[in-house]
Amino acid sequence: MTLLAIVRHGPTAWNRERRLQGRRDIPLDDEGVAEVAGWKLPPAFASFDWVASPLARARRTAAVLAGGGVGIAPAIIEMDWGGWEGRRLAELRAELGPAMAVNEARGLDLLPPGGESPRMVQHRLAPWLAEVARRSRPTVAVAHRGVLRALYAGGPCGDMRARPPWALSCRDAHPLLGGGGGRPRLRSLDVQAFR
Repeated sequence: MTLLAIVRHGPTAWNRERRLQGRRDIPLDDEGVAEVAGWKLPPAFASFDWVASPLARARRTAAVLAGGGVGIAPAIIEMDWGGWEGRRLAELRAELGPAMAVNEARGLDLLPPGGESPRMVQHRLAPWLAEVARRSRPTVAVAHRGVLRALYAGGPCGDMRARPPWALSCRDAHPLLGGGGGRPRLRSLDVQAFR
């Protein structure tokens, strides 16, 4: 079994504004960099392979935490929120009313216009997870909330029709065990890695 620890990128201005970032390449601002710099790295992570989403916020988080030697994993880019990127969920709910409620109730099959569903994210992640398991090297991946939710769906997040049973915090690691086949097994919930 291969240990894979998923870390959510540090906070951005859009996170604080509660905007859907999706594929928009919103960087960490100075406040976000300072917060990440204050996170304490678990000693074991120093010997792990490190990869990051190609988006600047994930790459910068990984660089600050790992200090260098971070690969890019295109498969772990954030969910594509399409026409909803830059918007707030509260605005979309007010604007779209019942249609938004119906779309959100679809869980894994929620589909923003011009974007991708969490189920599509799962399909995108499967070959990458199989490759991580095949390499058999402990790995830290700096990714995004949408990636984490898609990974947890089918486990503690079920079909994503309800809120996750815990917060997907930037300050936590999310350890998974991969045995191949693109279906990770949850090792534990929200390890408070960076306290």
